[in-house]
Amino acid sequence: MRFFSDNAASVHPAVLNAIARANRVDTAYDGDALSQSLDAAFSDLFETEVCALWVATGTAANSLALAALCPPYRGIVCHRDAHIQNDEAGAPEFYSGGARLLLADGNAAKLTPGTINVLLDGIANDVHRTQAAAISITNATEYGQSYAPEEVAAIGALAKTRGLRLHMDGARFANAIAHTGAAPADVTWRSGVEALSFGFIKNGGLSAEALILFDRSLVHELRVRRKRAGHLSSKGRYQAAQLLAMLDDDLWLTTARAANAGATQLAAAAAGRLLHPAEANEVFVTLDAYQAAALRAQGFDFYDWGPGEARFVISWDQPQAEIDALAAALKNL
Repeated sequence: MRFFSDNAASVHPAVLNAIARANRVDTAYDGDALSQSLDAAFSDLFETEVCALWVATGTAANSLALAALCPPYRGIVCHRDAHIQNDEAGAPEFYSGGARLLLADGNAAKLTPGTINVLLDGIANDVHRTQAAAISITNATEYGQSYAPEEVAAIGALAKTRGLRLHMDGARFANAIAHTGAAPADVTWRSGVEALSFGFIKNGGLSAEALILFDRSLVHELRVRRKRAGHLSSKGRYQAAQLLAMLDDDLWLTTARAANAGATQLAAAAAGRLLHPAEANEVFVTLDAYQAAALRAQGFDFYDWGPGEARFVISWDQPQAEIDALAAALKNL
């Protein structure tokens, strides 16, 4: 019973069917009809004109966006526990040609204007220090916390005041929207976000993530950077087909809600052990070595997050019987 990562989830049948329908001759790269329809489809979702580019991984989406927002001689403010800092093998630095990650603090890996200002105010404005050019926030965070529109807007206002660009890592953007009920526009461009890495693979996709550009001035550069980075797939229609299938009838929200509901159930069962509120599809609990061993002996697979801590991730396709079994096991520890 796997609660290790939603990266291991199955592909939604609607996505597989869309790939099969796309299996015909069409123009190469992103000139096909499906790829050409992405801008309109995502523009409808976000209630404004956007450019939507498919890429194969979230790491590529994050790193390409940040490379366009930050020159190689400046820095990107992010939380010290952010995925771009701890889990992308230096890809943002690589894609940007050397931009430095500037690490800020905040509860449950969530940045605030206060924690960002503490970092920025500590950087002397001289040639000896790396000056910030961008901010990157993660929604939902590495600890499963979701940003409300007003929280993003406060960071967006700070970014504007400081002359910084704003990026959102939305590997679990769907889960965050499902939790808050916010309009996607309200938590992104209306709050100052200029580029969004919109995750689909964890949420029912196969091999496609969306890089959403709200700042149209970035479009040409991102297209060039995507090609140079080796992410302009020759048969891009298969990636476009996946994204369009997830948007159809808000499938991306349906799958996210299913995963979030499982997390809510587990959080209730482990109420006394919760490290953070369950605001997406992840549950973090205190768990000693003996308790962890007891759960694994019952067939549960999960991630040892740190000493005495564990993370359970609920996938969109998690069988209800497995969620029920883990909830009961957590109650009985």
